[in-house]
Amino acid sequence: MYQLRQQKQNVYFSKMKKIFILTGEPSGDKLASKVITKLKRSKSDIEYLSVGGEHLKALGIKSIYDLKEVTYLGFTKVLLNIFKIKKKINETVDKIIEFNPDILFSVDSPDFVLRVAKKVKKLKTNIKTIHFVAPQVWVWRKHRVKQLKPFLDHVLLLFPFEKKYFDKENIQSTFTGHPLMEEEDNSKVDIGQIIKGNKKIFSIYPGSRLSEINVLTPILFEFVQMMNEKYKDLFFVFHSTAEYVQLMQNLLLKEGFKNCSAICDEKIKFNILKLSIFAVVKSGTISLEICNAKIPSVIIYKMGLINFFIVKMLVKVKFANIINIAANEEVIPELLQSRCNAKTIFKKVNELLNNNKALEEQKTKSQEIISKFKTEKSSEIASSVLFNYL
Repeated sequence: MYQLRQQKQNVYFSKMKKIFILTGEPSGDKLASKVITKLKRSKSDIEYLSVGGEHLKALGIKSIYDLKEVTYLGFTKVLLNIFKIKKKINETVDKIIEFNPDILFSVDSPDFVLRVAKKVKKLKTNIKTIHFVAPQVWVWRKHRVKQLKPFLDHVLLLFPFEKKYFDKENIQSTFTGHPLMEEEDNSKVDIGQIIKGNKKIFSIYPGSRLSEINVLTPILFEFVQMMNEKYKDLFFVFHSTAEYVQLMQNLLLKEGFKNCSAICDEKIKFNILKLSIFAVVKSGTISLEICNAKIPSVIIYKMGLINFFIVKMLVKVKFANIINIAANEEVIPELLQSRCNAKTIFKKVNELLNNNKALEEQKTKSQEIISKFKTEKSSEIASSVLFNYL
């Protein structure tokens, strides 16, 4: 009887499908978790392993190592750590081959995850490789699409205009839209413990990488100080990650700010954003979520001079933000490099806060743009592609 039961268990386990989720930074971890949450609801009998962060961990998915071990910002940082990165790529490939998944699901961070995917496909052609967030070939390296064909089975696209590049090379692709623009849980969250008194909320996004936080936080603190000198009714909320929220709180305490806090809980962050009058945002996909919430904003970013000159040589578009790229005009102000300083940020924010017409125009134009690449069921579309490959 025991042997029969054991045989049945062995049959069950032999049929259990496996997915390895490969991310390279916190934003990819968040996107992956939204897709896998949907997939778990439609198919529960899947074994997972990952290179992931806090969001995949919250779903009970083990990561083979800490995500920050592969999160490097900028060309110089990559060059300085090139041997570590190569070693990590090979280590990751070995772990994936050992796990032997049905699907390798890679998300964003193309310079890391696609190198891994290419090596895996070469060693195990039966593993299906599906990549979410296509390399932005319309920004730079258009020739790269051809290089993807030998090792990618399917690409999931955030924007509809990307599809033509993959169709041209006969690479299977699906437009999903961006999961960050899906309708969120509308359940109310008590924010009374965070926002003290009858204050207007200002959301600040200093980045999810330590290198970004180190560069942008001093600038943002100086900006907050300038805002506090002019406005007495504001409360600044720094949107952080579980990994760095304590660091942000400690930095705020050190500065002695009484009207600032740092948060990392996703539901609280979403509710805080919806109640904000304005946002100062590190350049990245988070700006889509802010536009979707109809909150006016400015985009900031600063990198080392060497990195900046390399990017300037490679990039083929005028803007950094996807809204501005799609509109071919600066709908949302971009304060980059030398313009990413406290005085310039203060001047631009103050200018917008005192111009209701400009604020409404930014919100209206942003909505027009995101409506072109917004789907209500992005995560569901992406998860259905994974499901069909199992």
